[in-house]
Amino acid sequence: MFETIRNAFKIKDVRKKIFMTLLFVVIYRLGCFITVPGLQPVGLSSSSDIFGLLNSITGSALSQGTLFSLGISPYINASIIVQLLTVAIPALERLSKEGEEGKKKINVITRWMTLGLALVSAIGVFLSLRNQYGADSATPYLNTAWLSQDADIVAFFESTAGQWIMGIYIVAMLVGGSMLTMWLGERITEYGVSNGISMIIFVGIISTAAQALFTAFGTGEWLQGVIFLFELVLIFGFIVWVDGAERKIKVQYAKQVKGNKMYGGQSTFIPIKVNASGVMPLIFAYALMSFPTMIIQTFWANSNFATWWANWMTASTGHVGGTIIYNVVLAILIFVFAYFYSQIQFNPMEISRNIQSNGGFVTGIRPGRETADYLGKVVSRITLWGAVFLAIVAFVPSVLFSVLGWLEVVPLDSQLVGSFSATGMMICVSVALEFNKSLENQILMRHYKGLLGSKSKGFLK
Repeated sequence: MFETIRNAFKIKDVRKKIFMTLLFVVIYRLGCFITVPGLQPVGLSSSSDIFGLLNSITGSALSQGTLFSLGISPYINASIIVQLLTVAIPALERLSKEGEEGKKKINVITRWMTLGLALVSAIGVFLSLRNQYGADSATPYLNTAWLSQDADIVAFFESTAGQWIMGIYIVAMLVGGSMLTMWLGERITEYGVSNGISMIIFVGIISTAAQALFTAFGTGEWLQGVIFLFELVLIFGFIVWVDGAERKIKVQYAKQVKGNKMYGGQSTFIPIKVNASGVMPLIFAYALMSFPTMIIQTFWANSNFATWWANWMTASTGHVGGTIIYNVVLAILIFVFAYFYSQIQFNPMEISRNIQSNGGFVTGIRPGRETADYLGKVVSRITLWGAVFLAIVAFVPSVLFSVLGWLEVVPLDSQLVGSFSATGMMICVSVALEFNKSLENQILMRHYKGLLGSKSKGFLK
């Protein structure tokens, strides 16, 4: 990867794209430090699993009450919903097959859905703040000192009507920040390298982890930080190793005579990755488990049902039985979504038809229905191991990061452990590999253009 980056800086166009990517990333990170006027950080990120995950993805922007507190999460959720609806709704499926024009229309639908989800998320954040850190709290979430020194104005904004006005203002600022983040991600995709949305998530997760590591080393916990990094490298290596694993199914094409020429007679492979669905099953499973938590804490924060849910259906439960139930349900959801996403991505019947129409066949298998059944069986088995891998990634890191704390030898800081969730590590690996592939493609494309340009000039001479 370092060799690829070194080669990329030698090419002017690719170097320009890298600098544009860095520029937009710096703008995004600056927005993560601009606090919303009137809002002060009160530790919302630690109040639930969903806010903790959102805080790690946004680079601790949520815990600091900044403009980009919502980050890119609304756009991610909107993209997932639109992708699922594309399979379920025929009109959207037709749009997805209309090429560039259909893609533009789907992007417009995704942006509008992003706006709606950002509005819902911002309202949820405000209501959670209001329920937990209202005017009667020892640490109120509103900072009215910036408004005016006039006591009457401050008193008005501390009243119920004033708090709702401030709520509308805070919601508008958070929604605007989320839409601006989406715009920055799209600009990175257009003018920079790799996918901009993935890059913003990657930067947020790395920033959160870097802050936690600096805190650990800054307080003199050197052994703690070194052991954490060692375990982190092992887990990253395991993820990269499985990410590159694939099953190759050999396809043989028969020879065909057309006119005076002979075609075919070649063999190729259908690569089926072990973890073809990537991080999506993890995101779906965590979202489905965490969304009820956010709704309950927003509208029924002090109810008995909220207490029961926190004890039995959240990751941070204090009950051993609740922890077991949560992990079992999460593992089941990971398997369900892994198979669901596999069915969306790989259609054995369509692949079988394409192979047969081109005069090909899978070695040892009859063309047609038997080939489709064989491909379906192979994909089902590989998806099983992919789901097992995702379940391991979801549970093993927390065990490894906490084992020293359980033994009371070198207790790892909770912020240090929480900075790298299973989803975060999968995203980091996927984005890093994607960025490397994008750079390689850019270099290869410029190389071919250079060869074509030199040949055309020689021909003209």
